[in-house]
Amino acid sequence: MTNIMDSILLQNILQYGNIGIHAIDNNRKTIVYNSTMAHLEGLEIEQVIGKDLFEIFPSLNEETSTLIRVLKLGEPILNSTQTYLNFKGHSITTISTTLPLINNRKIIGAVELAQDLTNTKILSDQLLELQSVLKRDNSNIKPLIRKYSLNNIIGQNEKLISAKKIAEKACQSPSSVLIYGETGTGKEMFAQSIHYNGIRKDKTFIAQNCAAIPDSLLEGILFGTEKGGFTGAIEREGIFEQANGGTLLLDEINSMSLTLQAKLLRVLQEGYIRRVGGIKDIPIDVRIIATTNENPLESINKGTLRKDLYYRLNVININIPPLRERLDDIELLTYYFITKYNRILNKNINRVSNDVLSDFKKYHWPGNVRELENFIEGAINMVSIEDKALNREDFVTSNFINNTTDNIVFNNLDNQALPDFMDSIEQRIINEALKRNNFNITNTANYLGIKRQTLQAKIKKYKIMQNNLH
Repeated sequence: MTNIMDSILLQNILQYGNIGIHAIDNNRKTIVYNSTMAHLEGLEIEQVIGKDLFEIFPSLNEETSTLIRVLKLGEPILNSTQTYLNFKGHSITTISTTLPLINNRKIIGAVELAQDLTNTKILSDQLLELQSVLKRDNSNIKPLIRKYSLNNIIGQNEKLISAKKIAEKACQSPSSVLIYGETGTGKEMFAQSIHYNGIRKDKTFIAQNCAAIPDSLLEGILFGTEKGGFTGAIEREGIFEQANGGTLLLDEINSMSLTLQAKLLRVLQEGYIRRVGGIKDIPIDVRIIATTNENPLESINKGTLRKDLYYRLNVININIPPLRERLDDIELLTYYFITKYNRILNKNINRVSNDVLSDFKKYHWPGNVRELENFIEGAINMVSIEDKALNREDFVTSNFINNTTDNIVFNNLDNQALPDFMDSIEQRIINEALKRNNFNITNTANYLGIKRQTLQAKIKKYKIMQNNLH
């Protein structure tokens, strides 16, 4: 009776969450089956609980059922990808881990934890199919990736120029390249520039974000699959084969699991790949450009990047400086993006206020050049077609104002006493309020919520220019 009550309690506890759970005892009877698993497999919980596994799933046998294999052998099966038809006839893809249940050193059951990857699998299949089509018929299909060159990388900062010089030399080499830069610094622009200005420019360029897809699917995307490689797999080229003769960009390489990094290292060392589930070695000639948004040495110390893979990739090293180390490029980039979004948004901005440029140079820029571009695009969306300048109030759609204000406050507090600092803030507020109200004293006083006489006294105190006042 206690065991039955324990099973009922456990069944109720595990109903919640997005992980499917199916547990059986050593007689193959289901003791736990939660609603997530029931939804995945197109069943009702009542159809499964207490039933023999093979009664519910007659297509399974002792070899194909991961639960039975774990129950018999006592060894876990980790991160297994399976594609199969559920009871409603829908194809689903799961990544599952199956573990033995052990009590007093005896195996008393097994539990499977499954996560639905169906949508991710569909998207990855579509990606591979599209890339395969592009490879077969480049003449009739326009590339979906914009071809950047080093001229598209804007800046005069010494560190940036140094990085571009290394990239120029990398263009004429087949060696691997490792690019380090924070998010938004332009790593893919550098990678594309190296390919499209190099000796492989007429060959295929494929970019793959290693952080965007689970490892269990990423291996098939990289190396391809053979029919039977895992349940539901079909024969398909991976992106190594599709990029043969060209360049493969592996973005955020430090997000790839260490196991998959080891397989990648073997490919780079031996010059061939083997599809998932295949037995044939396929020679490949692919130039690898890898990027990381974290210092590679820090990744090695943290255990997220294999040291041997780092040495294999780091033949040519490019370090892209963050925007906060390129403050001399802020104004140049700002006007570059203004020109770009004037054209796209049909606006006529020709200058940006000195206050904004000053704030830009005090901001930390965690999103780097991409963040600056987004700020400019957002601000230009806020101005009318008659406006000619970007001012602070135009940046209302971004977090820039709040973040910048915090930086300004504490930077300025380093240089002056609090009363003087408060006076400087009040003076700036009054100046801005006067501008917004066309220097009309009465309207400005009402806007600020103070008396006209009080405003006049403050104007006199701060020696604000009175030529335009009325």
